[in-house]
Parts: sequence; C-alpha cells; structure tokens
Amino acid sequence: MVVVLLVSCQRPGRRLGSWLALLTAAVALAACGSSSTSTSAHAASTAAAASRASGGGTASGRGTVNVLYAASLEQLIDTRIAPAFDRLTGYTLAGYPAGSTDLASEIKSGVRRGDVFISAAADVNRALEGAGNGDWVSWYAPFATTSLVIGYNPRSSFAGALRTQPWYRVIARPGFRLGFTDPRLDPKGALTVAALRAAAVRYHDPALLRIASDQSDLFPEQDLVGRLQAGQLDAGFFYTVEAAAAHIPTVPITPIHGYATYTITVLNRAPDARGAAAFVRFLLGPAGRAQLRAVGLAAVSRPVAIGAGVPASLRDLIAERG
Repeated sequence: MVVVLLVSCQRPGRRLGSWLALLTAAVALAACGSSSTSTSAHAASTAAAASRASGGGTASGRGTVNVLYAASLEQLIDTRIAPAFDRLTGYTLAGYPAGSTDLASEIKSGVRRGDVFISAAADVNRALEGAGNGDWVSWYAPFATTSLVIGYNPRSSFAGALRTQPWYRVIARPGFRLGFTDPRLDPKGALTVAALRAAAVRYHDPALLRIASDQSDLFPEQDLVGRLQAGQLDAGFFYTVEAAAAHIPTVPITPIHGYATYTITVLNRAPDARGAAAFVRFLLGPAGRAQLRAVGLAAVSRPVAIGAGVPASLRDLIAERG
C-alpha cells in the first residue's frame, strides 16, 4: 500500500518585508519541490517493488475486486490468495464461494454480480456464453487441475479401515456417514456420482449405486469441510486442493480416476474490470502459482483461452487460439 503525503506550501503573509517574503517563498518552493520529488520517487519505488514481488507486473490500485469462485477453493483463497493479493496490490478481494453450476445460475439470473468467475469445470462457462445466456462470458482459461479423493475424519471409527482396506467396501458399511455435493449444483458432485457408478460396475456392487442416488448424502460445497471436521461425517468426496488446504487426510479412489479443471475469466460488464485483470495477473503470475502449488494444484504453464476477447493486459499470460 502506497501512502502519498501531500505538502501544502502557502505564500508568506504580506506584513513581512519584501526581501524576507522573497527569501521565505524561495525556501518554501524549494522545500515543496524536494518533498514532491522525494514523495513521487518513494511512491514509484514502492509500486515497482510491489509489482516485482507479485511476479509479473500485477497492477496496483484501490477498491474491491469481487471474485465468484468454486467453493472447493475456499480455504486456499481465504487463507492464502486473498491476503497475498491484498498485500501486494492494494486492492481488497471479496470472494463468494459456492458450487460452480449454482454460481453460473446466479450470475445468469442477475442475482449475483462479480468481476471474476472461477469454475471447477470448463463446461459451466458455456451456460454464460451468448446473448441468450446474458453474454456474461466471452472467454475462459483453464489454469489448474486437481484430483477427486476421499477425505476422512481421523477420529472416525472407520478411519483405520479407510487407510487399510478398499474404499468402495468401507463406505458401503452400515452406519458409515458419507457426504458429497449435489451433482445438479456442483461439478464435483457430478464427478462423485460418476465415480461411484463406475466402481459399482467394476465391482458388481449395487450398494454403490444406492449411495450415488442417496439424497441424504448431499451437502452444499461450502459446508462439506466444516461438517467433516465437526465429526458429523466419517468421510466425504473432496478435491485434493481443498483437502490439503484444510489439512484433511485422504485416500485415493483408485483404480477409479476423477479430476477437475479450474477455469478463470473476467466477466463481461464487470464493475471493476481493471481490478479483475489485476487479480487474474496475480493468480497466474509467479506469486499466485506458488500458492496453487503449495496445496497440490497442478498449474498450467501457459493457459490457452477458450473463446475470444482476452483483455490486452492479460495476453502475455493467457494465449489465444489462432
């Protein structure tokens, strides 16, 4: 944050002698010039240092950048991304987490406005493209991937079994409390249902099909971590990024594989398009990428936009297809 001191230089009173007035005015003007030069140099130096620290020329500014994002990134954004972005740019990040599909519906209906949209599935963006969908999205860029895993409460009576026995057998045991997100509102929920159905076919186990269709297992994405940590669930389906950020132990769902791809875009008619671009620059620059890697996300080396219209200020970070 750059603080600029404004020095006001007033002319001396008329009751002073003319020679003293001239001398005082000369000294005052010299002081103003020196102070102004020093302050400007300090501000420029501070801004340049912030830009270098952010890694990639992240623009500095003031105001609030509203980011609507997949709730699986909540811990990462709250504890790592937002503090670093605020500190290095001077902006304030205001994030709203929810299921990606649910967020797209709220954007489309005008219930929620934002500057940046981060989805956990590329297909969700299509619901916001074109005049019929409000023309909120013209382009989006995949920037990181994460794997689907089972996260469990280490105090659960089933924790030992999950660590040592096949996951698909343990979650089907009587009394096992499992949670996952609604496939109608969140891509992770859809990925979970697909994984359970694939396992049911592979192992000829109809119990897994019943779990996949059990509505009592469904929870809002932003609530799932808290419910697990509070002991209300024995386990849940999570992405590696949210489990790592919340320090939740996990087991893989091999031989079934599932993964998600996160995408980012600046929404059309964003209230603060400049702030939105500054956030994208931060997230895709060295400082942001370091935070992504810290929680196990596989960051794309140079995102390639799907669609057209990437802002000119971002084209050195996001390539457009020819």
